[in-house]
Amino acid sequence: MNLRHSDNGSNLAATLLESVSAGERDVLNERTFRRMISIERKRTERSRKPFLLMLLDTGNCQDSKKNGKALDKILSALLASTRETDVTGWYKDQGTIGILFTELAIDDKNSILGTILTKVSTTLQDNLTFEQFNQISVSFHIFPDDWDDEISGRPSNPTLYPDLVSRDSARRFLNVTKRMMDIVGSAIALMICAPLFLIIALAIKASSQGPVFFRQQRVGQYGKRFTFLKFRSMHVDNDFSVHKQYVTQFIAGQAERNPSNGNRSGAYKLTNDTRITRAGALLRRKSLDELPQFLNVLKGDMSLVGPRPAIPYEVAAYQTWHRRRVLEVKPGITGMWQVNGRNRVKFDDMVRLDLRYAKSWSPWLDIKILMRTPRAVLTGEGAY
Repeated sequence: MNLRHSDNGSNLAATLLESVSAGERDVLNERTFRRMISIERKRTERSRKPFLLMLLDTGNCQDSKKNGKALDKILSALLASTRETDVTGWYKDQGTIGILFTELAIDDKNSILGTILTKVSTTLQDNLTFEQFNQISVSFHIFPDDWDDEISGRPSNPTLYPDLVSRDSARRFLNVTKRMMDIVGSAIALMICAPLFLIIALAIKASSQGPVFFRQQRVGQYGKRFTFLKFRSMHVDNDFSVHKQYVTQFIAGQAERNPSNGNRSGAYKLTNDTRITRAGALLRRKSLDELPQFLNVLKGDMSLVGPRPAIPYEVAAYQTWHRRRVLEVKPGITGMWQVNGRNRVKFDDMVRLDLRYAKSWSPWLDIKILMRTPRAVLTGEGAY
């Protein structure tokens, strides 16, 4: 056996709960089991009790009638040797069996994994021939998953998010439509704003020393990093620790609002920031510093509409449920947060707006948000 260890009405009911019975418990079909993984992720976000997804790739055990009987014995044995609260089903129909060990108290992860592996190995050896046993591989995946920011590409474990893959496949036509809107919209915006780019560049150069553009690593969809562009609005070589401290407090719900543009309610934003240049203050107030992000949209790292792209140290301070804002949709220049109060909104409420957008997204919703954005920019609501 190969082991891979990764930390990383009635008709309706019949459709949703279609399964293969094994004793008093059921083996869920692929669609239902993958739905259960999504539900368990959300349960863990609330309870903060991790779950373990164990996958058994059955190899060729299902290729013949004899092996098919062996597969039935495996399923029956696994159901008999796991808790009633654990969930068993097909992660890949007739190919990979999955078991969700729910609400674990993981103090010693290696000890728990070793215990489960030993129990599963014994069960399989008792029900399979040596040849069949060697065709099976087992992998473990714990949620919340540890995001490895040092690797290239996606740091999150895609095995734990099969529902997002299925959703993207179902939305393929809409996703292509959104991408075409992004390409056309950003190209037109860049052509229209070309003269403004020159004026802003001259103003930045005249007000302070340093490059015209500010480049920073941001976190995109699925946690992938990309180089984020803005017009530079701060002095070079400034200390970002003040911002990091305030953002960490803001995410934790401990930040106070600061006075902003005469608005008595204030904003969840650092104001009177000495790092900002004279030209930068005007650019920020009118959101003109955001214009280079149309290049990010054209490249495909961002969309015209979506959540605000996060800085890595912001993501490091996220609660588990906050991560969904960077998993479920591509970041954007504008979005529900930007047109619904912006920096006057608490962080948890901002995340809820982002998740509402991800759930209800449509081309028409993007158009409505884009139409509301100029007013938010001109009035400067919540901007600083």
